[in-house]
Amino acid sequence: MIRFYLNGKYHEINHLNPNTTVLEYLRLHARQTDVKEGCGSGDCGACTIMAQRLPTQNSKDSRNNTDTPFYTFNSCITLLSLMDGQHLITASYLADNPEHHPERALLHPAQQAMVDCHGSQCGFCTPGFVMSLASLYENKRLQKKSQSQKTLSQNARNNSNTEFSYDEIVASISGNLCRCTGYRPIIDAGLTMEKIGQEREVAAQAKVQDLTTNSLAVNAIDAMGNKTTRAEVDNSTESTVQTTTIKPALSYGTRQLFIPQSIDELNQLVALYPEAILWAGGTDLGLSITQRLLDHETIIQLSAVNELKVWSLSESNNAETDNLTYSSNDNKIAAQAITQELTFGAGMTYQQMLPILEHHFPAFADLFARTASPQIRNMGTLGGNVANASPIGDLPPVLLALEARIHLRHCGFTDENNDEVQVCDEIIPLADFFLDYKKTKLRAGSYVVAVHIPLMQDNQHLFIHKISKRYEDDISACLLAARIDLAADNATITQAKIGLGGMAAIPLLAENCQQALAGQPLDIASFAMAAQALPKDVTPMTDVRASREYRMHVVQRLLIKCGKQLIAARLAQREPS
Repeated sequence: MIRFYLNGKYHEINHLNPNTTVLEYLRLHARQTDVKEGCGSGDCGACTIMAQRLPTQNSKDSRNNTDTPFYTFNSCITLLSLMDGQHLITASYLADNPEHHPERALLHPAQQAMVDCHGSQCGFCTPGFVMSLASLYENKRLQKKSQSQKTLSQNARNNSNTEFSYDEIVASISGNLCRCTGYRPIIDAGLTMEKIGQEREVAAQAKVQDLTTNSLAVNAIDAMGNKTTRAEVDNSTESTVQTTTIKPALSYGTRQLFIPQSIDELNQLVALYPEAILWAGGTDLGLSITQRLLDHETIIQLSAVNELKVWSLSESNNAETDNLTYSSNDNKIAAQAITQELTFGAGMTYQQMLPILEHHFPAFADLFARTASPQIRNMGTLGGNVANASPIGDLPPVLLALEARIHLRHCGFTDENNDEVQVCDEIIPLADFFLDYKKTKLRAGSYVVAVHIPLMQDNQHLFIHKISKRYEDDISACLLAARIDLAADNATITQAKIGLGGMAAIPLLAENCQQALAGQPLDIASFAMAAQALPKDVTPMTDVRASREYRMHVVQRLLIKCGKQLIAARLAQREPS
């Protein structure tokens, strides 16, 4: 059974096709046609809606603290079951619009700004844009509220009145496409909505609709807190994994979807259903439903397995080292001394990883602004991106250059009676994980637990360059990630790791290129020579994004650009301040 709120109304569902997307449910079941269906692949943003996680009795969110952040996502490729324990909000709920009295409606500042700035023409994309802008607006309002509760200092009051920047607006709508306006009036609307909200507060007009879970808190806690996903044990039968199997959250004929609540439950389900589809964010798997029209028989959803959503700092020989583990929702970076390895749980989303990467790998974090869209980054997970083994995935080339390792778990039963689950863990270099196009070391009954990334040393330097037709929300034509290690004199290259994406059937390391750089002086000639070795490592393909000749030429030039950047950085350090 799944439970969620939709526009303030409680929904409880257990008999539904597990392959049902949020968009399909909204339009066909809930008749919520203000959500539009566009590309069906998470690219255009017409189906964008907003959600907020609801409090539960066992969560850190209490009745007095329910202001968890809003986030947007593409409803066309998101399974409805992923909304278990959430409050879904569509454009029609944004306005303070008393039922049957639309003439009394008070539009949300994002909606009013779109009207005032003529941000809509044909109108098809408008609800998605409104939701992206409204999410930005509401999260800033929550931030202001938090600031005012913490301090009443003049500094805090000044910060709370800061209007949105142009870059904030552009980033918030980077996952939404419009064919009519040219974006200028939509960006104007984003820059105007803050002023509209402030004017309403000053004029003390009708109370603006409170979209947070505060208005639902008591009912939400009562409804969500007693959620049960397990089947009761049948005492008349032998107690085995099969007889105590977890009850499907959704079932429809022979199709079923499970939502394990712990890593132990996940191990049992993976052992029992080794051929099941493991579903995390589903930002790529969702296309199997909307584009390939597949109807998956058994889905194991990973959204409730909190053990897959933690990160840690540890020594590389962590057999005798205490790990420092933090919740993925905690953006505070620990003040401990720099350690040797950063571990991300496979269930962490791009957005959850971002603040940690900003601290430890700034160049890696900068790539995220060009990776997918806010809607995708809110849902897509590290484990899903790596396990998907796409040759054009943005993360694997960088992880390869950083010499990351991947933690795999293989689940099975100790005997034919299925009495006890046997778990075998394996940690291997990520470079050994990818075998061929869409083929990896994963097998039936396996899943990704975590990814381990060695921290950068003082003599190591990371450069990442992505080439795509659009700057934002676009697939790579090619991507190069280069980690260059220098000797103590900062004049000699001791080692290089060159990760490539979009250049072969799998993400890979350019071994011949790496060897050509090792031991060479830090000058442009060394990088130019290494660039000539790239054709020995890869033979790119020609497709709609780029020709093989273009790809090879661009990557060679990008490698030389990395050399120029490193040389310039070295010269800047030597200059007196």
